[in-house]
Formats: sequence, C-alpha cells, structure tokens
Amino acid sequence: MFISNAYAADAVTAASLTSYLPIVVIFVLFYFMLIRPQMKQAKEHGKMLAALQKNDEVATSGGLVGKVVKVGDSFVSLEIAPEVIIQVQKHTIQTLLPKGTIKSL
Repeated sequence: MFISNAYAADAVTAASLTSYLPIVVIFVLFYFMLIRPQMKQAKEHGKMLAALQKNDEVATSGGLVGKVVKVGDSFVSLEIAPEVIIQVQKHTIQTLLPKGTIKSL
C-alpha cells in the first residue's frame, strides 16, 4: 500500500553513436594537428641524416656548427675549428646548413 512499484527505464537507442561522436572528433583532430606533422618531420630528419656526407656543414642540437669530416653508422666526426675534430651522435645533427655558412660566421 505505501510502497509504489518500481519500473525499468526505457532503453536508449540513439545515444550510442552520438555520445561517442565528440570523442572521435577530438581524436581525429589530435591526429591531424599533432601526430601526423610530427611523424612527417621525423621522416624528413631521417632522410637528411641518411643523405649526410663528407664536407656538409651542419648544426647540432647543442649549438655546435661544423663541417662533416667522417660519417659512421651512429657517429659523425665534425671539424668545429681548424684541426679540431669532435665526435657527435648522428641523431644530434639538427640542421643541414647551406655551403659557405661557416665562413660567414
């Protein structure tokens, strides 16, 4: 008498796709705005490192500017001053500079 009957809620049918739509849109934007450009930049950097050869002028991520003397599998020899040669890891080379840049510094 004092207790009312409890009934089950109606089934939700249209909420399945529309509730996930904002999350899907966010992931698509995240991919095209962040992940894809970063992958493209990494691919270009890898191509630049693979094409590196003797007498190229480069800048490292540490700020050193020098001329490539020798290229190995994972290390590169750079001449940063006359007869001053250092070894740096290949992945630290950040930019390939135009020829004659070192002389203009």
